[in-house]
Amino acid sequence: MRELATEFEAQRGRLLAVAHRMLGSRSEAEDAVQETWLRYAGALADPAARAEIRDLSAWLTTTCARICLDVLRSARVRREAYPGQWLPEPVVSPLGGRPTADGYAPDPAERAVRTDQVGTALLVVLERLAPEQRVALVLHDVFALPFARVAGVLGTTEVAARQLASRARRAVTAPDVPRHTADPAEQRRVLKAFVAATDSGELDQLLQVLAPDVVFVGDSGGHFPAARRPVLGADAVARLTLGLFGRTGRYADRVLARPVLVDGALGLQLETAHSDGRPIRLVTAFAVDQGRITAIYNQLNPDKLTDLPPLDADDGWPPRW
Repeated sequence: MRELATEFEAQRGRLLAVAHRMLGSRSEAEDAVQETWLRYAGALADPAARAEIRDLSAWLTTTCARICLDVLRSARVRREAYPGQWLPEPVVSPLGGRPTADGYAPDPAERAVRTDQVGTALLVVLERLAPEQRVALVLHDVFALPFARVAGVLGTTEVAARQLASRARRAVTAPDVPRHTADPAEQRRVLKAFVAATDSGELDQLLQVLAPDVVFVGDSGGHFPAARRPVLGADAVARLTLGLFGRTGRYADRVLARPVLVDGALGLQLETAHSDGRPIRLVTAFAVDQGRITAIYNQLNPDKLTDLPPLDADDGWPPRW
């Protein structure tokens, strides 16, 4: 059993990455990986059975993917009953640290741009897909599993698996999907400009940082007031941002902030207080393309932020870069 556990732990980071991109929920991803371990231990405790598996990584990935597919099919109903807008649970890492090990594919021809595969923007757009499309895209385009194995996960033919991935690829790259193509240096430059413009309270300055078709999505899980639909357009998003965090905004002079990595891309962790005194913790993710912010994702549902490290008095506003 100790040998089995050692073999499994070597694969845990990859399995978590697979499950998180499929499910958009860190807690559900961890549950899927734990269920994968239970099936692994149960099926492979027999040395003879273990010897029949030539590629352990592929076996574990396939098993985890099948578990995730079942979860996705049941999650659709839960998403429809969710209060307000839904965003994935963020994976938050300190700046200067390394994002969670992801086991990405090397560079198959069908893959989208590498930077498009990192960040909240990808997880949000994956919610558009049918469960089978999402599994096909993540397994093949992101983690380079061959379509023959993808077909085995989905219980379909290789041709059908290719078609599912192709349809998913078109949806992920559709014209109305916020683009996130900026490298870390550009992300930092744009976010610093965004924070400076917000802190100044100048609408025109903030508009220069936002793409004309920028979208703002907030997920409070019903715990705090939040728009039930995305806020669209630079002017509307800028006014909302200034109304919250500008010099005369609702949370002016009582917000803490720290730059962090959110799902592998640059974002912000913030803390403030609601008008009724309740503490509010937020994780804000951004999509950046061609020097402007194309999307802002504001996660303030406390049920999805349980593992955040606390901020301290040095993490003032504007944040230190």
